[in-house]
Amino acid sequence: MTTTLEKVNGTPNGDAATSPAGPRTDPRAEAEAEAIRARTAAETEAIRAKAAAEADAIRAKAEAEDERQRIANERARMKLEKDQAAHAAYLAERKAKEEAARAAADTARKQAETDAEQAAKRAAEQRRAERTWKWGARGIYAIGLIIAGPVQFMHFWDPRRPFLLAAPALLEGFALALAFGAAWAVAHRRDVTPYRAGIMLGAVIAAGINLHGGITNAAIGLNAGLIGAIASLGGPVVLMVYEHGIAQKADGTPSRRERKAAERAKAEEQVRQEKAEAEKAEAERKAAHEKEVQQARVQQEQNRRDEDRRHSHTEVWAVADAMRSARGAPVVTEQIWAEAWYRVTGCKTVGITPEMESRSRAAQARMKTVAEVPVLGDFAQIESQKVHPAKRDPDAPDGRRHNGGTPPRRTPGDTPPYSPLARKQASIEQTARTAVKEAGQ
Repeated sequence: MTTTLEKVNGTPNGDAATSPAGPRTDPRAEAEAEAIRARTAAETEAIRAKAAAEADAIRAKAEAEDERQRIANERARMKLEKDQAAHAAYLAERKAKEEAARAAADTARKQAETDAEQAAKRAAEQRRAERTWKWGARGIYAIGLIIAGPVQFMHFWDPRRPFLLAAPALLEGFALALAFGAAWAVAHRRDVTPYRAGIMLGAVIAAGINLHGGITNAAIGLNAGLIGAIASLGGPVVLMVYEHGIAQKADGTPSRRERKAAERAKAEEQVRQEKAEAEKAEAERKAAHEKEVQQARVQQEQNRRDEDRRHSHTEVWAVADAMRSARGAPVVTEQIWAEAWYRVTGCKTVGITPEMESRSRAAQARMKTVAEVPVLGDFAQIESQKVHPAKRDPDAPDGRRHNGGTPPRRTPGDTPPYSPLARKQASIEQTARTAVKEAGQ
């Protein structure tokens, strides 16, 4: 400021500005001094604002970094808790599965042991019953021989023909031998019918002889003959029934109880199958009905869509219908409609026309322009760049009166240079305007 005043007054210290009449104020010097003070204040304020902005930015960045780290730590903690919970659930599930498998194995083992024990008891009971039945049948046969034999001996006794005493052994032995043959046939899986027929024939003959002897021979008597006849029939019949059971067991022939149980199970299975078939038929009928309803709804929606497109977008519909016909499609699908829309309007987004796209782009450009205008003024840089009115006294003399009212001539360097912040802001705005202009082209 001293240098400027020296240039204005023409003396090193400015003492020459004092005239004999007294001190005189130079308005130009005051204006320059005021401009310098304003520029200095503006630069100082700009530097302070920049420092404050940088500090705020650093603080905001630090806060953002702290928040990001806090969020990351929180997420890591939550992930760790989730993993721990998942691992605990996995361990609990595995333990439950192991316990369930162990319980199932124990149950299966106990059931197997119970089944084996029951099977063993049943097998033992069957062996006991079979043994009792076997020896009971043989005992009945032996008792029958004991009863029927003497009756026949008394009937065939003849002192003149003693050889007839062998007739009882023949008759009773005939049935016994055929019983042994029936057992052999059962063991070797042969037909036992001839043996059973022979047993019954021999038993009937022996019973008839015993009954005849009891009727005709008073020494025998009717009671002895009748009981002898029953003994001759009963023993072979009981033995034959025993052998018949053995044959059925060997052949795997089911018993009457087993046949009844099988028939009952078959009837229940048939009822279940009929019920399942009825449920399946009902489900198929219901599915078919739902499918018909769905197809009718889809067809109704397709008809509504086609009618709406035919009346609202005639040109696009004509192209889409032509493409449908060329491709052999039954209806205009969404793919065909999208292709037709692109062929007619040039837009790949269905529903967007060039007019809509133009208005949208214009609105976006206006919004971008409004959003990027600086807040401090109409495309201004900073406060120090604005033109401020001179702070002078209205009654002060005008310097232009000394040169006929002509403004002073401008010379290089008489305007204060722009501050670095102003130059930087001007560069930013120039770059932004260039980018907007290129985007608009």
